[in-house]
Formats: sequence, C-alpha cells, structure tokens
Amino acid sequence: MTDWAGALSDYGWWILGLLLLVLEVVLPGVYLLFFGIAALVVGMNVLLIGGEWFGWQQQVLAFVVLSGVAVFLGRKWYGAKTETSAPDTLNRRTQRLIGREAVLSDDIVGGRGRVGLEDSWWSVEGPDLPVGTRVRVVGAEGSVLKVEPVPPPAT
Repeated sequence: MTDWAGALSDYGWWILGLLLLVLEVVLPGVYLLFFGIAALVVGMNVLLIGGEWFGWQQQVLAFVVLSGVAVFLGRKWYGAKTETSAPDTLNRRTQRLIGREAVLSDDIVGGRGRVGLEDSWWSVEGPDLPVGTRVRVVGAEGSVLKVEPVPPPAT
C-alpha cells in the first residue's frame, strides 16, 4: 500500500487531478470535477509542503476531506442554478397568448375572424366586430383563440 501511495507523491496528485478533469469533460454530468479539484489541491500542498512532511496517510485523508467539501459546496452552488421544470405552456402556444391584446385584421362575422399576433395569423371567435378593433385573448380551444373587445381607455 505504501508503494502505491508513495507513487502519488510529488506529481501523482497533479496527474490524478488532471485525469479526473479530462474525464469530467468526456463523461456526462458534473461529478468528477469536484474530485479533480480536490486532487489538484492535495497536489499543490504536497508540492509546497513536501512529501516527507506530508505523508501518504495525510495525503489520502486530505483528499477525502477536500473531496467531501468540494462535493458539498459544488452541489450547493450547482444545484441552485438548475431549473426545476419547464413552464406548463411550453408547447401550448395558444395558452401563452391568453391575456395578450391585438388588433383585428379581419372582421369577426358570424363569430369568426382573424388576428395577427406574434408573427402569425390566428383564427378567432368572439362577438361580431369590425376590422381594426382592439381585442384581448381570453381563452383558446385548439388553435382558435377566444377574444373579447378591449374597452376604450378612459379619458
């Protein structure tokens, strides 16, 4: 055991740390990054303090402790940045339009008309209204938007 651990002295921890960082780039996830950082920190300590003063037992113990600290801090930092879920209206474009206002591009006759909204033309249903009337989307059924007229601003 001491021969293997003695081989990690000097530049062994640097090699292990860089190998773990390379594997982190190749493999999916963010897991080996923390162990690679811990190995590089231990390698820096061995280089600065020296292998004679910093025996293999202390090196392995330092690696275990630093790995634990790095994983804890990394998960705390990285975990706070992940999204929980996609919004409910991600692939339901008509649901995202509810509440938006637009100007009618075609008359609403017999309860059906058209409006231009977000670079698209949408079929609308609502009360009969002339072209140019400002409407608000109040619902959607399939690809047809339900609209109602927006009252004129109070003066």
